[in-house]
Amino acid sequence: MKTSTSRRPDPDTFETFYKDVRGRLLLQTWALTGDLPAAQKAVRDALVVGWHHWRKVSLLDDPESYVRPVAWSRAQRRATARPFHRERGFDEGIRATLSALHKLPLLQRRVLLLAHLTTLPLDQLAREVGVPQVKAEAELQRATAAFALERGVAATAILRLFEPMAAELREIRWPRTTILTRAGNGRRRLHTGIGVAVAIGAFLGSGMVATDAEGSRPALDNLALHTRTQITHRTTYPLRTDDLLSEGIVSNELSGQWSTELTSDNTPGNGLVLPCQRQRFADRNARAALMRTLTSGDDRSVGQATEVSTTPQAAHAAWQASLTWYAGCSEPRVQLMSTRSVTGVGDEATLVVLRDWSDPQRSIVAGVARTGIITTTVVTAAPASAPRAVTDNTDLLGLAVTKLCALPQAGTCASEATNTAIAPLPIGKTPAMLNTVDLPPVAGVTQTWDATDAVAATTNTAATRCDNASFHGGGVKGGLTRSFVVPDATNLPPQFGLTETIGTLPTAKAAAAFVAGVRTKISGCPKKDLGTTIDPLDSVATKTGEITAWRVHVDISDKSSVIFLMAIIRTGAHVAQIGFVPDGAHTIADGDFVELAHRAADRLAVLG
Repeated sequence: MKTSTSRRPDPDTFETFYKDVRGRLLLQTWALTGDLPAAQKAVRDALVVGWHHWRKVSLLDDPESYVRPVAWSRAQRRATARPFHRERGFDEGIRATLSALHKLPLLQRRVLLLAHLTTLPLDQLAREVGVPQVKAEAELQRATAAFALERGVAATAILRLFEPMAAELREIRWPRTTILTRAGNGRRRLHTGIGVAVAIGAFLGSGMVATDAEGSRPALDNLALHTRTQITHRTTYPLRTDDLLSEGIVSNELSGQWSTELTSDNTPGNGLVLPCQRQRFADRNARAALMRTLTSGDDRSVGQATEVSTTPQAAHAAWQASLTWYAGCSEPRVQLMSTRSVTGVGDEATLVVLRDWSDPQRSIVAGVARTGIITTTVVTAAPASAPRAVTDNTDLLGLAVTKLCALPQAGTCASEATNTAIAPLPIGKTPAMLNTVDLPPVAGVTQTWDATDAVAATTNTAATRCDNASFHGGGVKGGLTRSFVVPDATNLPPQFGLTETIGTLPTAKAAAAFVAGVRTKISGCPKKDLGTTIDPLDSVATKTGEITAWRVHVDISDKSSVIFLMAIIRTGAHVAQIGFVPDGAHTIADGDFVELAHRAADRLAVLG
């Protein structure tokens, strides 16, 4: 039987992939080992392996995640024959960056580079380094703090430290694609014999000074530190516009008169059609995709995006990516209100409820569901004065899945849909801490909250002068702090803002004692400082944690005073403190602050 030509690896897609990833892989492996020659050889080895398995690698949702671990592993093996190589001939900044990286333990160095030089979400990052997600997050926090401190920069500036290294790689000579594919073909033929080493060795010997097929010396002028190429699959799928929600379905479910504004494959324009959408497609290798938007005459809208992936695993990744857009919505003045797990709709489904505080205010509900290889997102937006019809949106998501589940390789259809409130989905580099999407609006302020990166909690500005709680030393490990401000507001004093500090005690008992000490100091403060008044806002205790919030009024003089809103939170052995300094009428309502404390507890629970 002859082998079908469709089963042969496609050299064109490999060449596109090769030219896109080689610079990033080289930068990563150089940063990992500090040894540029070892990194060059390791990247070339890994790309030969990639071509060897290209028929299956090219079908992966992220081919780069197959090649990258090979390159990193081989770079480490090549560099271990001598001490961490300190390259000479580079500027002082590059040497300082390599030195700072070398001072990190290997696991911390790996998670730091994956976090800053790839687009991997935290769960995939953890899998790649082989540790639980909670441990990966903790190591990333420690690595970020230590590396930023060693280099004397803010955590937000870490990525910029790698730009001079990327610039140094622009003149690197790369082998022609054909040299790699010939070596990979030889590797494939000799894979069961001892000729593997000979094939790789021949490649390394012949490719050191080769150039691209065009005879040019490839430059990395357009090197993006963590952008990945799109592998286009030449496959078709019978997804039709009739498979999307229709005007009649939406009218029956949400009432009113609806009209279709847009139906397309979402290739025109920038592809950002739905609220909070971050990129054109959740699955960059989608086999098929359709987008539809509908509007009514009362300022309501519905949008649906449907994508068909190559495998259920790729569809699951697209489902997660879509959820991340809404769980961590980055649009100005959008607040996460709640997250709900949906049962009875497809193989997996979740609702995210948001509030857009911009004028005019809107309520946004995004439902994301997967059935087999198909992912569909249904987003409704309505004036904030309208009720948040979560049940209606759940049913609408179920109807969307019902229309799709008869298609090839679809999975579970919809039955009787129900939704249940769950904790917010982990987002950002420090998912155990609050994010800007968690923060309520400030009365009299129309500008947007902004946040600093989390840094080591050497000081704790979330504390009041009554408690002076420290998350640095004293048995507290992994202390981190970050602040939230409104930088574009011109009518706010410098002290206005909110700070959160977190840390972990050795045991839950020790954490409970830490929290009890803060409560004792707060309750006794008016006796020690007669100019201080304490107003309790909330006090909740469970089997695994506790939340206490206060309004602290401090008289500075006969004519001036300061008000703090402060909360102390415990989840198991983990503790968080949030403090907010308002400015007169520019404040957060007491009830909103209490809800924020509960959200901080939900975030803290990510640590386990």
